Amino acid sequence: MKNEKRSKITAVIFKAVKITVFSLLIIGITLFGLYKLVTYQWQDEPQNYPVTNQYIMPLGETMVSAHRAGKKLFPQGTMMAFEGCVNAESFETDIFEFDVRITADEQLIILHDDTLDETTDATEHFGKAENYPENYTYEEIRELNFGEFFKNAEGETPYQGLRGKDIPDNLRALTAKDALSYLEKNGGYYYSIEIKNSGELGFKSADILYGILSDMKLIDRVIVASFDKDILHYLDDNYPDLTRTGYNIEIFGLYLDSLLNLDRAEGYYEFDVLQVPPDRYIVNLGTSKLINYAHKNNIAVHYWTINDKEKMSFLQSIGADGIITDIPDVAYGVLR
Repeated sequence: MKNEKRSKITAVIFKAVKITVFSLLIIGITLFGLYKLVTYQWQDEPQNYPVTNQYIMPLGETMVSAHRAGKKLFPQGTMMAFEGCVNAESFETDIFEFDVRITADEQLIILHDDTLDETTDATEHFGKAENYPENYTYEEIRELNFGEFFKNAEGETPYQGLRGKDIPDNLRALTAKDALSYLEKNGGYYYSIEIKNSGELGFKSADILYGILSDMKLIDRVIVASFDKDILHYLDDNYPDLTRTGYNIEIFGLYLDSLLNLDRAEGYYEFDVLQVPPDRYIVNLGTSKLINYAHKNNIAVHYWTINDKEKMSFLQSIGADGIITDIPDVAYGVLR
């Protein structure tokens, strides 16, 4: 009797194990299939569509966008960087990409990182770490050396240690307004400006930025970006005439739509420009299938941050509208 009971229990356990293994196998196959689907190089022949988006370029005319005004060539986001790109004889810049953060006296300065510590001598100057720009006035931040940690191609730090009056004016804090004024006086360009603050500071930054762009009549030459969807929705609600980028959920939605080739009504997508890495996410965004679908829906596709020559050339070949790069000189040589 005991043996019979033991056999029944064994049979039940064996059946449960078989079901579990089979279920795990099905789940594994499904996940592997989905992984292959979203990472596959969906390459179609690049197509031309009737578009009104000025950031969509004809095939082969990919725009050069200087990331942080040429991060690897000059101290990022400084007037020295903008001057270097503008005055360069070996390359041209189509778009200047930079980030803005708000100060205590509501100035928008050009700064990518959360704090001033990563690029300046703020820790030494203020005697502490974690120096957030919103806690200081613009004039206080102007005392810092924004070239402190810049390394050139040889690995040297040519501006490290400059203090006080030895800091040249073009290595001090720079407002977005002053940068744009300089660039407009020297030919005029397209711009991609990312609002870095979130919450109320981000909303205030958006208000200030819109005022600057409106006064300078630059609304139609600026792409506004943010990783914070609330900031982007704030732009939609208050400044619908601005061109904005998409955020993660919107990007993933468009990607899935492109795989299914869904027909979306005009105006379905609330953004005008995709600014994405081609392969940093689990899905493969560096495909002509995605670019074709985006263009079909009047959306431009710009890729960041591309510093590899072969990748630049490949993305141009599949129809990329812009390459955002730390080395605009190299990108110009490849793309032109």
